[in-house]
Amino acid sequence: MAGDGEDDLDELLDEVEKKFCRNVSVAGSSAQRKHCASKPDRPLRSVSEDIDALLEELMEEDCNQSPQQKSEQFPKATQEVENKVVSQSGGRKCCPVFVGGGSVTNGVGTATSKRCCDRLRCTSCDFRVLMFDDCEWDASCDYLFLRNHMPDRAKLKSRLNKRRGSRAYACQCSWISAGQPTDISNRPQLRWVCGRHQD
Repeated sequence: MAGDGEDDLDELLDEVEKKFCRNVSVAGSSAQRKHCASKPDRPLRSVSEDIDALLEELMEEDCNQSPQQKSEQFPKATQEVENKVVSQSGGRKCCPVFVGGGSVTNGVGTATSKRCCDRLRCTSCDFRVLMFDDCEWDASCDYLFLRNHMPDRAKLKSRLNKRRGSRAYACQCSWISAGQPTDISNRPQLRWVCGRHQD
């Protein structure tokens, strides 16, 4: 059984050598094979040392180059494709994540600029969080109401009250009304995260 496996391996190696190696004798057994290297008489150890040295050199060059130098190595079309991929998967995240009233600017929130995140997504129900400016949730708003009517904005408005400067937020399982910028990490019942802002 083991002999069959060795024969199959020999046949496979012969086939590879026919396609990719020059000056190779494939007529005999595996013991008769010649090396594909340009200098067949070189010892295997020196070849592996050369490979190791080359790899080290490449790694040093890679570490020493600045990001700008690396990008200059690629054609413009490749860079454009890479930039599109980065912009699709990337973007900036709020840290910390704020909610706030209608008068508070939306955008990427940071500790110094308390902007309200307008890209909120709930990790519990996986719905995008909707916002309603100059509104607050009525006391009658509850989980079942949101569950049945999300994301229909027209139906959701039936449980909203007008309130200047306030903003109502809701996903399918949670809701909040806010006036001032509020860090949602202080509201553990909200399972909302920033879904990234595209620049």
